[in-house]
Amino acid sequence: MKETRRTAFTSVNPYSGETLSTYQALSAEQLKLILADSGDIFAAWRKTPLQSRTSKLARTAALLRHKKEPCAALITAETGKPITEARAEIEKCAWVCEYYPAHAEEFLANEPAESDARRSYVRHVPIGTVFGVMPWNFPFWQVFRFAAPTLAAGNTVLLKHAPNVLGCAELIEEIFAEAGFPEGVFRNLIITHEQVAEVIAHPAVAAVTLTGSGKAGSAVAAVAGKHLKKSIMELGGSNAFVVWEDADLDRAVETAVTARMMNTGQSCIAAKRFIVPHKIYGAFTEKLVRAVQKLKSGDPASSDTEIGVCAREDLAETLERQMNDSVAQGAKLRCCGERKGTYFAPAVLTDVVPGMPAFDEETFGPLAAVVRAGDDDEAVALSQQSKFGLGLTICTRDTDRGLKAAEHIGDGALFINELVKSDPRLPFGGQRESGYGRELGRDGILAFVNRQTVYVK
Repeated sequence: MKETRRTAFTSVNPYSGETLSTYQALSAEQLKLILADSGDIFAAWRKTPLQSRTSKLARTAALLRHKKEPCAALITAETGKPITEARAEIEKCAWVCEYYPAHAEEFLANEPAESDARRSYVRHVPIGTVFGVMPWNFPFWQVFRFAAPTLAAGNTVLLKHAPNVLGCAELIEEIFAEAGFPEGVFRNLIITHEQVAEVIAHPAVAAVTLTGSGKAGSAVAAVAGKHLKKSIMELGGSNAFVVWEDADLDRAVETAVTARMMNTGQSCIAAKRFIVPHKIYGAFTEKLVRAVQKLKSGDPASSDTEIGVCAREDLAETLERQMNDSVAQGAKLRCCGERKGTYFAPAVLTDVVPGMPAFDEETFGPLAAVVRAGDDDEAVALSQQSKFGLGLTICTRDTDRGLKAAEHIGDGALFINELVKSDPRLPFGGQRESGYGRELGRDGILAFVNRQTVYVK
């Protein structure tokens, strides 16, 4: 019988252009066999005592720290992320793998519930295999963020990673195996977009979680809904960074640069719209431009590099188009913005207003859009003029007033005097076109369990 030709994926270093490796997608027959085994693998794993499950996670954390340098080097090679940030990503993965062993017993404990029963409570039961569709920009963290609590809860995991970071996906699977997780409890699937629907539809798959674009989220959520599968969507963002008139400008600018330029600006939770009242607009803009001009671009593998490259040339081209279209509509380019291949020199646009791509769209790269507001209240109102709703930063010396602003904010997170970031201890997720559902914290481990009511007459 003639073998069906399989899709091949090629991993390319976006800085050097070097081909790193080629990966063959699973055939239809191979995928069917893996899915057929998933139910039996889950049935065995769910019986594993909680302490045994979490001890394997703790071992995973130790392995991540032991293998930090090769893991970080692979992240940098496949995505162009500066090596210092890649190392920090591995440390964060180790942190989440330590957090759930420390708290899983508390989070999964039975919850007493008063009723007319002699005894009634809620218990937490694993639901099955959770299918994760993950992006390239944080190729380790995005996986561990959902996998650590999911595995601790007693579920199993199937992963479809982005095609440009399949080396990272294979290494993650190897680390879980070395940590003692039984074969198939965490499984990396090298599959095409067309095969995603088949995985979601399979009876052994109980839920799906996706981090990615709105287009991808809409398509995957529709398939999950069709098959009545639970889903969590962590999608795009155009986070506002609001600076009030009483803010410490030097601190605000320092935080703003990190919030915008981390991972060369390629983050859904990056600050993208900097909204500033007119009284301090000039001073803030001048400080921001000077700070951005000082950033060091170069080889992502060098420890002193702060700005690497975009992960693919088409991403840099899209950012260039958004910048040029905004300038054509009246925005002013204050610094840099030149593109050469995958490199995009970090840029600052001023006089950005609603209706421009730099305001309305998600800009995925090192481009800061500065927006003028009449006063502090208008700055908050402009922050909410977006189809996205992932997170918001407010810089102010009056933290009580900042907290009161939460009444007018519909984002998934409000950070005062700090950039929006994910933290294993806190629930994370968005609203509107930034998605739905929550990861991390207690919410993260309860996201994919059956909260089962028990009633004893």
